[in-house]
Amino acid sequence: MAAVAAGVVLFAEAFGVFMLLMTVGIVVENQSMSLDGLDPAMMSGGALGFGIFAAVFLAGCGLVLLFVGARDRAPARFARILLVVVAVVHGVLGALAVGLVGWEAFAVLMVVLALIVFTLVAYGPGGRPDGPEARQGAEGEQGERDEKRAQKQESFPGEPGPKPAAS
Repeated sequence: MAAVAAGVVLFAEAFGVFMLLMTVGIVVENQSMSLDGLDPAMMSGGALGFGIFAAVFLAGCGLVLLFVGARDRAPARFARILLVVVAVVHGVLGALAVGLVGWEAFAVLMVVLALIVFTLVAYGPGGRPDGPEARQGAEGEQGERDEKRAQKQESFPGEPGPKPAAS
C-alpha cells in the first residue's frame, strides 16, 4: 500500500516540478533575465530541459513504485538503485528546503522520503515469499542457519561449548 501511495505522490510531484520549471523558463524568457551575461533563451531552454528530465525521472520512479505495489514483490536491482537515488535526492532537497523555502516544504519532502524508504525496507532484497511452500523453505533454511550459528559460537573459558546437534 505504501508503494502505491509513494508512486502516486511521485507522479504528482513530477507534474508539479515540470510546471514549476516551465513557469520559471517562461518568466526568464519574457522578462529577458540574464545571469552574468548568459543568453535568456539558453537559460529558459535549460529550465525547460531540466523540468522535462526531472519530470521523467520522478514519473519513472513513480511507475516503478506502482509496479512494486501492484505485483507485491521487491523491485529488481536497477529499480532498487533508482529508488535509492530518488530517496537521496529527496533527503538533500529536504535539507536545502528548510533554509530556502521553509519547514512546510521540508515536511512534505520528508513524508515522500519516508514513503520511499518504507517501501525499500518493506520489500527487502529477497522479496516476499510467493506461497506457503516458499515460507516453509525459508523457515527450514533459517533453522539450518541458526543451527550452524550455534555450532560456530565460541565458548568462554570455564563454560561448556555448544550443544551437539540432535540426530
